Amino acid sequence: MSWIKDNKFLVGLGGGTLVGVILLYFVGSQGAARYAASKEIFDTAAGEASGFERLALYPKIENKDSKSKALSDYKQSVESIQGVFAPYRPKEITNISSQEFTNRLLDANSVTRKAFEESGTSVPEPYFVGFERYKTTLAPGNTTGILDYELVSIKKLMLALAKVKPTELKNLHRPSLPEEDGQTFTPPADGVARSFPLEITFTGSEKSAREFLSAIVKPDDQYLVIRSLRITNMKKDPPKKEDAKFDRPAESKPAAGGADVFGGGFVLPGEEVPPAATPAAAPAAPVKADSSRILAQVLGTEQVSVFIRLDLLQFLPAKKLP
Repeated sequence: MSWIKDNKFLVGLGGGTLVGVILLYFVGSQGAARYAASKEIFDTAAGEASGFERLALYPKIENKDSKSKALSDYKQSVESIQGVFAPYRPKEITNISSQEFTNRLLDANSVTRKAFEESGTSVPEPYFVGFERYKTTLAPGNTTGILDYELVSIKKLMLALAKVKPTELKNLHRPSLPEEDGQTFTPPADGVARSFPLEITFTGSEKSAREFLSAIVKPDDQYLVIRSLRITNMKKDPPKKEDAKFDRPAESKPAAGGADVFGGGFVLPGEEVPPAATPAAAPAAPVKADSSRILAQVLGTEQVSVFIRLDLLQFLPAKKLP
């Protein structure tokens, strides 16, 4: 104890050093634990970042340039498609007077009726180019523009139908537009075209149906889309053998001048040998019936009933891309 009393400075220095070492050890161990935890977090984040760098859309300069080019190409494609449909996008639809629309409607009805008459096609008595409600009344003034746009297309469609010479136009149905019933048409935000539905029913030959469908899919300044099509044979029963007419072979005529039907050359005992007889003409080959003509008498000449539901599309103004 006397040594401690005599060496208080050394004892204090040693004690302070010991306490400092203990504190350093404690602080160091705590720092090592925090370092290990931080290193683990860093390693995890580094692994995730490395995985992101391998992704196709990692935000680096090369990917940014590639994405910008893809967006530019997409914009050009959309603008090109909008240009293709430009002919079917009216520049402006302006209302005309109700009387002027009525005059155009009467003219379209007269022209199409005359075309059907010349082609031998019968039409239903109420026929008025699909605008039967305006036979005795004027169209509202605020609807004449869009109605006239629809009338022009229906007139062309009816003239195309008359050209293929169907037997009968059974029905032409045009649903009323919202504007005709006092409503307002509002195009959807993502809409590109407005549809004007139309239903046509007619009968005729298979050829007339085929040619009319071909005319629909070859538009000039109107774009038509067939939504529903039904073609049925007017003849419900299968063909019968009585429907076909077979060719009869020509009847053989007796030999002229009583010629020997056996061709001569027979000599009876005691008779002189006659001069060589002229050989009889070979019998004519039987006429072979034309099977294709027989089939044509029972197949392919039936009348068909055609129902078409289609949409006339009015393409809306092109949208500006950002």
